[in-house]
Order: sequence, then structure tokens, then C-alpha cells
Amino acid sequence: MRTAPTGQVLYDTTARRASAVVLRAYSTSFGLGTRLLGGRARRDIEAVYALVRLADEVVDTYRGPDAGAELDELEEQVARALRTGYSTNVVVHAFARTARRTGIGHAEIDPFFASMRADLTVRTHDRESYERYVYGSAEVVGVMCLRVFLDAERRPGDPRVDPAPEAVAGARALGAAFQKINFLRDLAADSGDLGRAYLPGVDPARLTEDDVRAVLDEIAGDLARARAALPLLPTRARCAVAATTGLYDRLLADLAATPVEVLRERRVRVPGPVKALVVARAVGGVLADEAGDRVRQAGPVRRVRRAVAR
Repeated sequence: MRTAPTGQVLYDTTARRASAVVLRAYSTSFGLGTRLLGGRARRDIEAVYALVRLADEVVDTYRGPDAGAELDELEEQVARALRTGYSTNVVVHAFARTARRTGIGHAEIDPFFASMRADLTVRTHDRESYERYVYGSAEVVGVMCLRVFLDAERRPGDPRVDPAPEAVAGARALGAAFQKINFLRDLAADSGDLGRAYLPGVDPARLTEDDVRAVLDEIAGDLARARAALPLLPTRARCAVAATTGLYDRLLADLAATPVEVLRERRVRVPGPVKALVVARAVGGVLADEAGDRVRQAGPVRRVRRAVAR
């Protein structure tokens, strides 16, 4: 018979569950990918997502006159929890536990909050501010997720796994691709509701086919770099990332096929049944690739064994 958690364990568990609720409430595509992870990695990804969403809500939904102060307070809570391992904010508490265990630190957190703060003041971006914003809002989040994936199989007492430069480059590229796809699909809401124009040199009200084509080409390059690093991930993480990438691939195709006048007016969505099919195909592809790798690796071993037997 299992004993119900008490004390600190109960608080940690409650904080973790709160992060899971945030993810389920706000994301279907990202949530589908996390279901393919093991329990530990899934809980850590939920904690990362929940913190990112909390900051997003301050700058995108609340937008009150004291939004800057609210964001500053959230950042201070995170910094304090990184030092102490505790927060009265359950989302921050769950994130801090994940960050302290996986090695997420100020190298990722500080640029993230800098980009969130930019949303309160910057209305249009040039190329330099755009790249800085994408790095802080998305690329470092990709690195946070990478650290979670590599740490998921680590046993107690073992050192953390430091990501290889190629894996970091892939994680950053994937985060950038996801963010840029969101810029296109959320163009109407970002410009109409929030008064923001993220894409440098692009007027959302006068979006052209050439504008869309240029962004799609940029995203295709990011996705190619991300896929090159996919084999560096553990199997379950590879399945989860492949599934999420597959969903964004479908979005990319839908965006390419959507007339610009429609992109100016509404958000492009992938229907639920299509999402399930895309995820199944992506996971099947990863597992088939890994099975093929095992067969290819086993071939030389079998030949050596036959030679020895003779």
C-alpha cells in the first residue's frame, strides 16, 4: 500500500502537478510530445514550460501598467529559488528543482527574461533585435530542454551530462524554428491585439508572398540544423522531439499553402486527428531508424563471430 506524500515531498509533488496543469491548459502540440518522455523527463519539461508560460502571461495577457514590476518580481523569485531550492510560487519551485538538478542556470534564464522584458517596450524589430529576441525567447528554452533530456537517465550520484556543442546548436536551431513559425501563425494576434511586429522589415498589414517565403526559407534552415542533431538525443527524447518537429513541419506546410491575406487575418491550426497521425509517423520513423542502426551495427559482429567459429 502506497503512503500519501507529506511535508516537503507533498509540497514538491503539488508544485510538479501545478506545472503539469499549466502545460495541459495551454498547449496541445507541445503536450503531445511530452507524453512520449519518461516520467522524470516529462515532469522536468512541464516545469520548464510552466515557467515560460508564466512569464508569457505577464507580457501577453496581463499587460498592466505594473507588468514590468511583475516580471522583475518573477525573475527575482527564480534567482532566489535557484540559490535556495525553494519558492512560495509553486511554478517557480518546480522549475528551480528541475534547474538545480539539470544544470539550467543564469546563462539560459537571464536572456529569457531579457526577451520577455523587450515585449513590454519594443514594438518593431530590426535584424539585430530580432535575433537577440529569438535567442532569449526560444533558443535558450531549447537548451533548457536539452539539459533535461540528457539528465533524464542520470543515476543519483552520477555527474551531469554536459551537452556537446553540436547538440546545443541543434537545440537552439529547433527553438528558433518553433518561434519563427509562431511569428507567422500568430501574425494577426501579435499585430492586431498586441501591437507587435516581430519579423524585421515586414509590415504585418502589408505582408507579401516574398516576405512569407523568406521566413519559411529561414525556418527550413533552422529545422535542417535541428534534425542533424537529433541522433545525439536519448531514444525517448528523440521520439518526443521528432513528434513535436513533425507537428511544426505540418504547420510549416500549411503556412506555405495559406494565402497571405488569410495569414493577416487568422491563426493557422492543425486539426487534432492530423496531429495524432503526424506524431505516430514521427515516432515510427525514429524507431525504424534505430532498428536499422542496430542491424547495421550487428552485421560486422556476426561476421566476426562466423570467422572465429571457422
